[in-house]
Amino acid sequence: MIGFGFSRPVPIVIIGAGMAGLSAASALVQAGQTPVIFDKGRGIGGRVATRRVMLPDGTQLQFDHGAQFATAKGAGFAAVLGALQTAGLAVEWNTGGDTGGGRSQIIGAPAMSSLARGIAQAAGLQIVQNAAATSVRQDGARWCITFADGSVVQAKRVILTVPAPQLAALLGPDHDAARTGASLPMQPCLTLIAAARAPAPFTAARDNAQDLAWIAQDNSKSSRVSDGLTTWVAQSNLSFSLQHLEKSSDQICALMLPLLCARLGLTAGDIVFSAAHRWRYARADVPLGEPFLHPSAGLYIGGDWCLGPRIEAAWDSVAAIAADILARG
Repeated sequence: MIGFGFSRPVPIVIIGAGMAGLSAASALVQAGQTPVIFDKGRGIGGRVATRRVMLPDGTQLQFDHGAQFATAKGAGFAAVLGALQTAGLAVEWNTGGDTGGGRSQIIGAPAMSSLARGIAQAAGLQIVQNAAATSVRQDGARWCITFADGSVVQAKRVILTVPAPQLAALLGPDHDAARTGASLPMQPCLTLIAAARAPAPFTAARDNAQDLAWIAQDNSKSSRVSDGLTTWVAQSNLSFSLQHLEKSSDQICALMLPLLCARLGLTAGDIVFSAAHRWRYARADVPLGEPFLHPSAGLYIGGDWCLGPRIEAAWDSVAAIAADILARG
């Protein structure tokens, strides 16, 4: 079954609308190409994510429950963040300490997800959502991408921006790239979001020795919606994440919330809302060390797991893919 209205092969299909997929598509569009992004989710940005909550009494909240901020080492990504700031979609966030490794901490405005939406809108990217790819197979000079609903899209080139451990499910476990992906384990991170009727003792704190390695007052960020409450995002360290990864979201929340209250000097009665989120593939344990994989003609694979656990690494990885495609014509 031909899928999503594409009756002819698409020049370039990109799987994944995280920062890596958006990076590739943006560079290709600027060069006159017509890529199409497919993503399994309802939103874009991947771990550059924002969750919005409405409580039963109508109180509205938002939480940046994935990547907390972006920083730039190189001129290329710095220019991207600068353009977003000029457009009013990004601002600096001062936490009162050096949590950004000596570089300016840039956040989306009015949410982290604004970074992804701004990039997509500026480039006019074509994105198909709620489209979960289940296999990618070569058929002569074309690639066939099958989706969960049975639809098939053909492409001349495919760029995969999924986490390395997911390559086997798409390409088959015997594919060389799948074997490489299996050798690059990615580590999880558990996140707690909470809202309280209490003042904030600090803006952000990082301590990898603590079960809650990162705690941030989310409503300290510009333009965040909190309806007068103090909102918090807490992310666990690796040991805690591995120990509790397979527990339910409610169980994870029940474990993390008392830890947060203890750090903030709160009681359970101060908490108005809380929930937990599991990021199974948060960061590469040991990055590939190369910008991308190009295992066969027409197939490219990249993401932050190639270069390092930063938003800029995802951008750089797949920007290199776009440059290679354009150089080959």
